[in-house]
Amino acid sequence: MAGKGERGLANALTICRILLSLALLVLAALSPAFFVLYALAGVTDMFDGYVARRTGTETELGARLDSVADLVLVIVCMVKILPAIDVPTWLWIWVAAIALVKVVNAASGLKVERHLVMPHTTTNKVAGLVVFLVPFAIPLVGVTVPAIIACAIATFAAVQEGHFIRTGRA
Repeated sequence: MAGKGERGLANALTICRILLSLALLVLAALSPAFFVLYALAGVTDMFDGYVARRTGTETELGARLDSVADLVLVIVCMVKILPAIDVPTWLWIWVAAIALVKVVNAASGLKVERHLVMPHTTTNKVAGLVVFLVPFAIPLVGVTVPAIIACAIATFAAVQEGHFIRTGRA
């Protein structure tokens, strides 16, 4: 049984991710300060679920809060990073295709399971990690190579996720 202090730790980490994400809005994209807060947000993302599982404090609210925190971080990063880099048209098309597959997966999950299904597969976790690392690579090698790697892994993860949803393995 989790102690009183442990009960809220996972959600506190998730709320920290939301606050860190919002703080990124006032920093220059891809600046050292931006990367520090971005890295801290990533650390909270890695540990909130681990802490919840380890302390036996997993809740539906915590899972939903985690998804909201992930969405806030993604939106903030898009708002800050995309205007600071030159994204080729083909890359926009590829990202849009991945997003479309994810939307179809969500719709399939709703139809099959009667609720939103978002499988936390190993491939999805790897894709998330690689996508998270892309901004760190941009100042070093530009956007193309890291984006190709991230999109390839994310494409595979999205297709696998759809297969798992439609076969009832999600």
